[in-house]
Amino acid sequence: MKLIILAAGYATRLYPLTLDQPKPLLPVAGKPMLEHVLDNISTIHDINHAYVVTNAKFTGHFERWAEGYHRPNLNFSFTIVNDGSTDDANKLGAIGDLHLVLTKHEIDDDIIVVGGDNLFSQDLAEFGEFCRQKNAPVTAVYDVGDLEEIKKYNSIEIDENNRITYFEEKPAVPKSTLTGIALYFYPKPVLPLIHQYIAEGNNPDQPGRLVQWMYPRVPYYVWKVPGLWYDVGSKETLEEASRVFSNL
Repeated sequence: MKLIILAAGYATRLYPLTLDQPKPLLPVAGKPMLEHVLDNISTIHDINHAYVVTNAKFTGHFERWAEGYHRPNLNFSFTIVNDGSTDDANKLGAIGDLHLVLTKHEIDDDIIVVGGDNLFSQDLAEFGEFCRQKNAPVTAVYDVGDLEEIKKYNSIEIDENNRITYFEEKPAVPKSTLTGIALYFYPKPVLPLIHQYIAEGNNPDQPGRLVQWMYPRVPYYVWKVPGLWYDVGSKETLEEASRVFSNL
């Protein structure tokens, strides 16, 4: 199983903090955000290699980070992938970056995809177990608990088997407070669908769009994130995450 970490954004909403530093390497509670992600995802022992996909501006930052990162009992090493983009005007988008890694490195294996700026308060071993059981696409979901708040994200409805029955990006009239987040599992047999999505010229940004396109074609399931989840998109959420994670 391969891990693909999405880290090619420019995080302009966090300027000036991200002018010369990629968001996933900003410190949260004393260490880079990305290391919090790895603390929790490295408990999925099936992962045997990780790809960090970033941009031309920040490739060197991640290469230096990878050289200096040491975690006991880590089952995988890292490949840093440069998507060639230099700013928001020529970025490939999250799905475009995912497709680039799959194509460039000829990946023919189950994959887990995670946003490098998604923070979890609990480890993700159960996510790995759930994915093994389903052997079908899975997105992690989080209940934001507020129908107004969900309008900023996406809204998902599921059946009694945790299978997606409805998905809408930034819904005007949401029916559910359950939102899909940037943690996905795609088993090897569905990788051709990712290639098809790009080949058809669909929007390559926002990984939720791939979920929206895929769930009517194949069974697509959800796994509910335990504990807390932070999508660090502003200085306020960065400061809040630092406070919370300092006390964990």
